[in-house]
Amino acid sequence: MEGVIGFFQDLGPNIQLLLDRRPLILDGVLVTVLATALGALLALLIAFVFGIAQVAKLAVVRIIARIFVEFFRGTSLVVQLFWLAFVLPQLPYPFGFQLEPLAIGVIALGLNYGAYAAEVVRGSIGSVPKGQYEAVSALSLSPMRGMFRVVIPQAWALMLPSLSNLWIQLLKGSAIVSTVLLYDLFFQVEQLRDRSGTWFAYIFALLAYFVIAWVIVIFMNALEVRAKHKIGRGPALSQSWGMLFRAPGSTPEGGRSARVVRDRARAKASKPAGGELV
Repeated sequence: MEGVIGFFQDLGPNIQLLLDRRPLILDGVLVTVLATALGALLALLIAFVFGIAQVAKLAVVRIIARIFVEFFRGTSLVVQLFWLAFVLPQLPYPFGFQLEPLAIGVIALGLNYGAYAAEVVRGSIGSVPKGQYEAVSALSLSPMRGMFRVVIPQAWALMLPSLSNLWIQLLKGSAIVSTVLLYDLFFQVEQLRDRSGTWFAYIFALLAYFVIAWVIVIFMNALEVRAKHKIGRGPALSQSWGMLFRAPGSTPEGGRSARVVRDRARAKASKPAGGELV
């Protein structure tokens, strides 16, 4: 109870302290956003390479991809981060070299979450109906061309909700990069805590990370709406702004596009009692 009373008593001075440290806080937010964005891009690249490799025809390719995924999924992000920061520079030349703190954070986040995302890619590719693979053969497309022209566009729409959750996890995992002297948002919050107290600093941290996560959700929902529209499973982005604020994966009308729903309604309305269209 005393802590709650003290929080409100010190609220004014703490807010002033936050305003005074605004340049440092904004720099920390920028570093966190940069580490999250670059880490997510690296993770996405790794996810597609090793996700597709896990469904390759060559057994050796599948085995190598599986070992990579299981290794980085099965080891701690903290250990991977410390290994890049403190062990890698001590290795003999040419294997040992020093990385910048931001590069360490981006590589560790990309490798760790890329391994998880590779499973999302693999599962989404496996969820594409088998008829689509038969269509690839019927169109005489090469396996690689058929994968990227027919299968991947449909799998992309399926994997986006799971990737959205992973990118939010990546954002929260980025707080660990402060341990390798990267002055991110969490590092600046810790500095704020030393001067303002625990209550105020961590309430600010909750709000700051929530806002960034909310932006990620809106962005990923926009990608999902666009991807589903391109394969005829949802309305256009310009017609579904409300979808951007829904939970990832939710679509109106059970996932059917607005055009399909409208055309079926018109067909039903124009059908006579005999069952034939006019």
